[in-house]
Amino acid sequence: MTKQPTPAELAQAELDFNVSDEEISQALQTWSQTNDSQDFVKVKTVTHPILPRNDCKNVLITSALPYVNNVPHLGNIIGCTLSADIFAKYNRMREVNTLFLCGTDEYGTTTETKALEEGLTCQQICSKYYKEHKKVYDWFNIEFDYFGRTSTEWQTKISQDIFNKLNQNGFIYEDKVEQLYCEKCTKFLADRFVEGTCPFCAYNDARGDQCDKCGKLINATELKEPRCKTCSSSPIIRSSKHLFLDLPKLTPKLEEWAEKTVDKGHWTNTASVITKAWLKEGLKGRCITRDLKWGTPVPLEGFEDKVFYVWFDAPIGYLSIAANYSDDWEKWFKSPQNVSYYQFMAKDNVPFHSVIFPSCLLGTSDNYTLVEHLSGIEYLNYEDGKFSKSRGTGVFGDQAKSTNIDSDIFRFYLAYIRPESQDSTFSWEDLQSKNNSELLNNLGNFINRALAFCEKSLGGIVPKMVLTNEDAKILARINQELKEYDENLQKLRLRDGIKNILNVSRIGNQYMQAKKPWTLVKGTDEEKVQGSTVIGVCVNISFVLSTLLYPYMPNVASTIRKQLNLATFSVITEKENYDSENIKADVYSNPVYYEKFYNFVKEGHQIGKPEPLFKRIMDADVKLWKEKFGGVQEKKPEDAKKDKKGGKDKKVEKKEKTPKEKKPNVKPDAKVDESSVDAKKEEQQETKPSEAQ
Repeated sequence: MTKQPTPAELAQAELDFNVSDEEISQALQTWSQTNDSQDFVKVKTVTHPILPRNDCKNVLITSALPYVNNVPHLGNIIGCTLSADIFAKYNRMREVNTLFLCGTDEYGTTTETKALEEGLTCQQICSKYYKEHKKVYDWFNIEFDYFGRTSTEWQTKISQDIFNKLNQNGFIYEDKVEQLYCEKCTKFLADRFVEGTCPFCAYNDARGDQCDKCGKLINATELKEPRCKTCSSSPIIRSSKHLFLDLPKLTPKLEEWAEKTVDKGHWTNTASVITKAWLKEGLKGRCITRDLKWGTPVPLEGFEDKVFYVWFDAPIGYLSIAANYSDDWEKWFKSPQNVSYYQFMAKDNVPFHSVIFPSCLLGTSDNYTLVEHLSGIEYLNYEDGKFSKSRGTGVFGDQAKSTNIDSDIFRFYLAYIRPESQDSTFSWEDLQSKNNSELLNNLGNFINRALAFCEKSLGGIVPKMVLTNEDAKILARINQELKEYDENLQKLRLRDGIKNILNVSRIGNQYMQAKKPWTLVKGTDEEKVQGSTVIGVCVNISFVLSTLLYPYMPNVASTIRKQLNLATFSVITEKENYDSENIKADVYSNPVYYEKFYNFVKEGHQIGKPEPLFKRIMDADVKLWKEKFGGVQEKKPEDAKKDKKGGKDKKVEKKEKTPKEKKPNVKPDAKVDESSVDAKKEEQQETKPSEAQ
């Protein structure tokens, strides 16, 4: 009968990494070259404004401007602002001169519609929701260098300047448009004041500018069974005079730029495919004016009663927000040779950023900085459906805090399921699984075991480390992950960066399980040195993990540094006056990223107090959250059909509140960590780290 290998033997076998002798030699050399002057945390006093420099790489990062009319849901957050923030943090810890801008998109029909719903003026709606957006992003530790808004004088000035130059250069033409007119409301209906059935996919709630289901851009008059969003009556078609962007005439300029940029830059496949499809299909003239009051006025005689279409106007918001941030904004946006420009968004925003916006800037001949790298990702769905504020389905930014889940857990999970190549789904069971297996049992358990064992067996003093060839293999293997991590984040593969982090902690767990330092420190003098070396290396792996985690989980990363008794770093502390646009950091600190595994935490260093990093999510918590954020899922099909009659959703009854809403029972899982300081339990359990998914 074949003898089954023990867990320890299996763990030892897993240390047989595919590393070369050269990699091992280089790892040992790097480890031994570490000196005491190494900077692990960079405290930066920021001189505002942050401007491009000639002595280093300059990175400009923007995320698609969120509509001001509502609070963003988790899909919006990972699609734009959180992804951009992860990349900004990565660049900061690489000491790249970085400017990260965003702001609320405040003009257009969405704002007018919301103002009508709430009985407020458009300006009041903008001020109200600007604050709400800012609070959400602050809670998620999304650290903009500046978070502005588009209803500003700079927006008017720059938008009108771009329009005037396009007009002077022959890229604007006038035409009559058959437009929907509501006789009951006595006004032309802008695209978002119209709903109906999509002519392409038959989706019942398509808007007058785009179908959210199939993603097609449409004209309001193409909708089947259109209805006025204000009064639900059927509009008629009337003729109205409008201005168009001559995209066919701009096509040669756009194609020349796209050929140099799309395949050479770091574009997601989604962004690349969408852009090439638009160009292949052939561009058509695009109407850039609307019959609205709330927007940037059109500076042309005969069009004084119109404003610019939001998707002509909104991307210019990046420029106007930069201008509100600094009078020297052109050093970023008119300096293509000196600036690498990255944009983050969901796929529905891609054509506006990869076709329409670049065409507008190219048409001015003003040497604008155009996007070089575009991360356009797929959609994040919620459980079995979509996020819907009206139906109470899904978690929105202002609700996330009420779950009692730390913002870093949301950041981690959203990055883990980031829909980079296909739609993905937010699932409470999956969040529970990833938290309990990857964070608690893998990452958190490793760090707590390493630090707690150092505290109990070595008095919290990092021991002398005498590395064997097997120890050096660990260094070399982790160097492989560091290299991949760096490549993944540079190429905007943020989801893969998470896998590199979890691989490093998994390697650490395997190393501890195979070497059994709790046994070695009780053996001969030689074995004691071996055991101490393992613990010292694991303490250093914990340090490496704190650095890698920073872009994804800044609070957890800083907590690890605190437990190591090393300098911590802070998130950007912004001013509390949410009414002010002057929201920018003065001082902040972040870790410094090193591409190789040095002996960061040296012999003789006294570590801090180890504590569990993560909490177990219980089944009862998942049940509570699914009920709370599940919306109205229980309707029978025949009831749903009745509610859909006429194309409008009827009001749904609110769920009854329990007498006192229970708080989620998220408990610290100290049991996992107790085993780390008990040698006998370690010998008995031989817990194998979970596999990455």
